[in-house]
Amino acid sequence: MVEAEASTDRLTVVLGITGGIAAYKSVSIARAFVLAGHDVHIVATEGALRFIGRPTLEAISRNPVHTDLYEGVAEVRHVALGQRADLIVVAPATAHTIASLAAGLAGDLLGTTILASTAPLVVAPAMHMEMWHHASTQANIETLRARGVTIVGPDDGQLTGSDSGPGRMVEPEALVSAALGVLAPRDLRGRSILISAGGTREPLDPVRFLGNRSSGRQGVALATAARDRGAHVVLVAAHLDVDAPAGVHLETVGTTEELRRAMLAHADEADTVIMAAAVADFRPTTVATGKIKKDALGDELQLTLERTPDVLVELTSARRHGQRIVGFAAETESDATRRVEIGAEKARRKGVDLLVLNQVGWQQGFSSSSNNVTILDGSGSVVAEAEGDKLSVAHRILDLLR
Repeated sequence: MVEAEASTDRLTVVLGITGGIAAYKSVSIARAFVLAGHDVHIVATEGALRFIGRPTLEAISRNPVHTDLYEGVAEVRHVALGQRADLIVVAPATAHTIASLAAGLAGDLLGTTILASTAPLVVAPAMHMEMWHHASTQANIETLRARGVTIVGPDDGQLTGSDSGPGRMVEPEALVSAALGVLAPRDLRGRSILISAGGTREPLDPVRFLGNRSSGRQGVALATAARDRGAHVVLVAAHLDVDAPAGVHLETVGTTEELRRAMLAHADEADTVIMAAAVADFRPTTVATGKIKKDALGDELQLTLERTPDVLVELTSARRHGQRIVGFAAETESDATRRVEIGAEKARRKGVDLLVLNQVGWQQGFSSSSNNVTILDGSGSVVAEAEGDKLSVAHRILDLLR
């Protein structure tokens, strides 16, 4: 769930599922919308229910699944669903469904719901590659795009059977992100935002390194949210576990020094700098040119480490007038009051405008799709809290930078 203050952003999402093998991914799509705090209503075609069962869809969406145009006639259900929807997503969208949408046909509940709605429509194609490349499918896609429909995908990858090529439905996380991006406020249009993400690694030898467990998910979510809200985004990425979003300027780095150089190079052009990357605090004073052989060293290996540059302090020290800088702090302190005290001291020492503080541990905070953060201002005062999927948390952070 998103925090209480953000609950007014709860959306009514109609998820249309049609009869393709990729329908199994729709369970994850529905779940992602629900976990983000939205009210999900599934309209499934009869073909879709041949691939995935109604009880599963109802359990995940927490609402009855609608299939029949002649159900709920008294409430004129196809009109009611369409009028209530804030967003309609069709995933998977078969070649037949895309053709029907392009022609404006209303032969089933999904078609009539879409025609009865003014909500944004997002379509995720899924079909065999020959069907995707067919001239009629491409013409139908262009017709839908010309009407303002958002087409997400398809990806290029393994299809049903042994074939591989374009036609694979995009993964649920990417689709949900793109769909919510359609509704994102464009309040950052004209702004330039520099974001770091991931975890730096300091080599010991050509094989081994000192690093951390950061996946880069929160930084990628920030880049995605900022892009969707109209900003020009530069993402400096160190060893991401997830794909960087399309539509941003991506620069990949490995070590803290590489990240430092990239951030300082881009900082002058940024209105806002967000240091979400987990930077290695120490590095070996010497790096072996060949693999360190354990048998040659005995039972112990002694390393001499030196501190890496404090990139965040360098950024705040060199900030230009009006530039805002956001830092992140991951702390293992379990006591919430003490954790905030540690964060407040860090916010003041680093000279940031905002500090995003979260608790981490052996089983907490890393490689997760959700986050729970406390946001402090430069003086160390708590200004907001956010909990939920990382994209929702990202939007909450950006809300404070408007």
